[in-house]
Amino acid sequence: MTMPPGDGAKQRSPEFRLAADALRGLRQDLFHDAFAYRPLPRMSVDGPLTRRLPGRLREYAAWTPHALIAACAMFTLLMATVDTNGLGIVLGPLAVIPILLTMVRPVGAFWLSMAGSVLALPFGVGWGDWPWRPSSFACHLTVLTVVAVRTRPRTAAWMWALTAAYGLAAETLFGADHYYYGTNTAPMLVFSALLLLVVAVWHIRRAAEQEVTAQQTVTAHERSRRTLLEERTTIARELHDVVAHHMSVVAIQAEAAPYRVENPPPELEKAFATIRENAVAALTELRRVLGVVRAEDYEAPDAPQPTLADLDGLLANVREAGLSVEKAVTGAVRELPQGVELSAYRIVQEALSNTLRHAPGASARVEVSYVLGGLGLRIVNDPPPAPALIKPSPGAGHGITGMRERVSMLNGEMTAGPTADGGYEVAVFLPVATVSEDVA
Repeated sequence: MTMPPGDGAKQRSPEFRLAADALRGLRQDLFHDAFAYRPLPRMSVDGPLTRRLPGRLREYAAWTPHALIAACAMFTLLMATVDTNGLGIVLGPLAVIPILLTMVRPVGAFWLSMAGSVLALPFGVGWGDWPWRPSSFACHLTVLTVVAVRTRPRTAAWMWALTAAYGLAAETLFGADHYYYGTNTAPMLVFSALLLLVVAVWHIRRAAEQEVTAQQTVTAHERSRRTLLEERTTIARELHDVVAHHMSVVAIQAEAAPYRVENPPPELEKAFATIRENAVAALTELRRVLGVVRAEDYEAPDAPQPTLADLDGLLANVREAGLSVEKAVTGAVRELPQGVELSAYRIVQEALSNTLRHAPGASARVEVSYVLGGLGLRIVNDPPPAPALIKPSPGAGHGITGMRERVSMLNGEMTAGPTADGGYEVAVFLPVATVSEDVA
């Protein structure tokens, strides 16, 4: 059987693909843009300790990573000066420059540290300093750690592998004369492996924290969106019941009106018939459009929807629950559209429920203002007593969202927030069109 040309090149063994991927990762991490300019950003000062510092010290605290790297570079320079018997002017820059370079070109600093370790070898060999001089040893460990922090674990693994390859090659090919003094490849690999392992664990934990934060953000957004949709569904159901009731009354009255007049003219009968047909058609269309928000197990309430006339009963219920509440009504009390009455009742109900949950033991006040352009509501509660006998109940924040949705549906305005004395206030204005505006 003859294999079609080209198939042999496409079929690769798993080992070959693994090796190809490894070489590709090595080229991407350590060779591609090895000397790319990547300045070290300043540290965030939102931590539990830095946020407590004064303003001037907080500005200085942002440069802590740069200061630590510079301190490591000075320590390595001191090692090079003490260890070289006057050759610090030569070995000092070889040990300091790679460390400082990690702040702007991290991968390039690794290659410079490797080259500096080789260039430092001819300047004398002491006890156990082959193939890394003491200053080169400290420099390379520092560079490996900083670059691992600034890159990713895979890059750190490649750097450690190349460090091991250099050390083993130096011992095998050129280290025969230095076995008497001892070599330091094993300590380098052990210490660097421990440091890189710590950095890798830090990377993994940081990635996990970022993922958890992202998931929490998405969850909070979805919860808020779901709450908004649920509240809109509830409002749509209530509006469906209100409007459907009125349209049914219009249809019935239009059908019965001709029988209330003795010998009505044909034009009047035709007008009432047209009114009834339009009311029935509007009711059918309303049920078709808004009926989709009803759940299969949803049943319309048998009792009429509450209005502001039922506010006294609501206040009596919350008083029985332990909330001391007062009511004040200003302006000429009049009947408002049923949608406004229902929304006003629900807003007061939710605001008092929030007071019971979040400020147990506090007193509240409900102010209802009938003004020319609409209805004003103000629900304010005092701060809870200092020795709280009842622990506040945490909420999900859905109540404020529902109130804002009701107010927005009626083109009203709402503010909600803490008061100066530690209480909480909800202020709402629901516009109501006057008769002249309706006629216009």
